Amino acid sequence: QSDLAQSNNDDDSIDLIDLFAVLLKNKVLIIVITLLSMLGVLAFSLISLVLPPESSPLPNKYTPKAHMLINDASSSGGGMSSMLASSGLGSLASMAGVNVPGGSTYSALAVFLASSDSFLDLLIEEFDLVKRYKIEKSPKANTRKALKEALSASFDDDSGVFTIKFTDTDPVFAQKVVNYAVAYMEKRFTDMGLDKNKLQKENLEVNIKSTYDEIIRLEEESQKLNRTAERGAFTANGSSLVLESTRIKREIAAQEAVYTQLKTQYELLKVTMASESPVFQILEYAEVPDLKSGPSRGMLCIIVSAAGFFLSVFLAFLFNAIQNIRKDPDAMARLRGKKRS
Repeated sequence: QSDLAQSNNDDDSIDLIDLFAVLLKNKVLIIVITLLSMLGVLAFSLISLVLPPESSPLPNKYTPKAHMLINDASSSGGGMSSMLASSGLGSLASMAGVNVPGGSTYSALAVFLASSDSFLDLLIEEFDLVKRYKIEKSPKANTRKALKEALSASFDDDSGVFTIKFTDTDPVFAQKVVNYAVAYMEKRFTDMGLDKNKLQKENLEVNIKSTYDEIIRLEEESQKLNRTAERGAFTANGSSLVLESTRIKREIAAQEAVYTQLKTQYELLKVTMASESPVFQILEYAEVPDLKSGPSRGMLCIIVSAAGFFLSVFLAFLFNAIQNIRKDPDAMARLRGKKRS
């Protein structure tokens, strides 16, 4: 047994020596292919860096991002379901994975809206992406596909932050797309009435302004009536002036009471909103990035150089195997379809 084990160890040593011998024999091939791979990918990287983005085979890309806070704690199953149903997005949200009947979340709805066809079509039309991406065949479908590859939306469960990112060779253009998407999302949440406090605050502001304008109008009308009375017009129709003045004073008193009530509700609502988080809140708009997000030319050089090295090693063993086959008469006979006697 010891002799057999020693024989196996010798065979293993011989195999390793043979492998190194093949590599040494083809060292020039390995060095040349590896160097050519390194120089080729280096030249490619430098050319792609020097050329303008529209003609570069590997242009720099920039990815600005915007962050929004979405308060899922405000979304109960029933309330969310009724809001989605009234907005007409219930069935669409269910298809996108938003479980409307119970436990629905505003974050899942936001992710769905950011990938919906209506939102994508809006961006395509606003920024003329069909022309920008130079799409001729099936422009709607292919432009949507290209936009989905550049645009991404994600939600972090731990922080409650919803992020929208867009990648493009033009950092200024990419920033405009992201901020437009943020404005759309904010408007969409407002239009759907998901943030009740915010919607109520806006309604109160409108009503307060309307009531205040009416009080000003009535006061101006009362002043005109008083100036008319001072000029002596009351001698002819004094009773009608008194009645009109009394009516205006009553309307002013009623409008002031309404104004006081609305103002009180408004101030109480501001206190309430200050103590709780809104459903949708913009934390940070996208900025024009000054640092590229890709591609990593250094990593590309490493990968291509390593691939060139392994390719050269494979070719070295392949050429060695071909040479061994040519030297073996039995192998050559089998390749020719003949049998040796």
